[in-house]
Amino acid sequence: MANLTEYHEQLAAQSKWDFSDLSALFINCTLKRSPEVSNTRGLADLAVAIMERNGVSVEVVRAVDHEIATGVYPDMTEHGWDRDDWPEIAEKVMAANILILLSPIWLGEKSSVCTRVIERLYGNSSRLNEQGQWAYYGRVGGCMITGNEDGAKHCAMNILYSLQHLGYVIPPQADSAWLGEAGPGPSYLDPGSGGPENDFTNRNTTFLAWNLMHLARMLKDAGGIPAHGNQRAAWDAGCRFDFPNPDYR
Repeated sequence: MANLTEYHEQLAAQSKWDFSDLSALFINCTLKRSPEVSNTRGLADLAVAIMERNGVSVEVVRAVDHEIATGVYPDMTEHGWDRDDWPEIAEKVMAANILILLSPIWLGEKSSVCTRVIERLYGNSSRLNEQGQWAYYGRVGGCMITGNEDGAKHCAMNILYSLQHLGYVIPPQADSAWLGEAGPGPSYLDPGSGGPENDFTNRNTTFLAWNLMHLARMLKDAGGIPAHGNQRAAWDAGCRFDFPNPDYR
């Protein structure tokens, strides 16, 4: 777990906001099973520490440690799989105000594990909340990336687009990344990598953590996204929310 700097401690001490009723779920999409060291988790630990210092309840799930079946349905045991741990993880997702996906870069892309997690998130996206909106409405999302090759922004674009498409709200600067020297070389947590000391990465990670907390706070205080113009059942019933097509009058 990362230790907060004196400056981060000061920010937390001076905060006038109460985040103690918020929760965050980090899903680490490393390819390494526990207890192998995850450099992506190493980067995420700073954001975890900032959130915990400000009262947010945080849980980190390493996806590869679980049997997550391939597919786009909520429970793949209903579609021929003998085991599927995703429904349990999905409950944690739905209970969290904040979701952060963590991924390394391989061949310029997010990991295969991250792709599977997003596919399974998609499998629950057809569900509706109590207001008739898509189930993920009212939650915020972000991502964190590590690697020794280019592609951090490309991966972030894909992940953040996917989350907003499912219904998550994305705050400003909701991504953070660290890239080592291209090709074989030290990873984020390796001695001498410069990763933990990198000011650019540390700044972006700090902004990510605070922006996720701020937006989650605003959404919860507002009762989520207003339920008008975005209700599936109302649309199916014929309500067109000022849509101008005369065929729907």
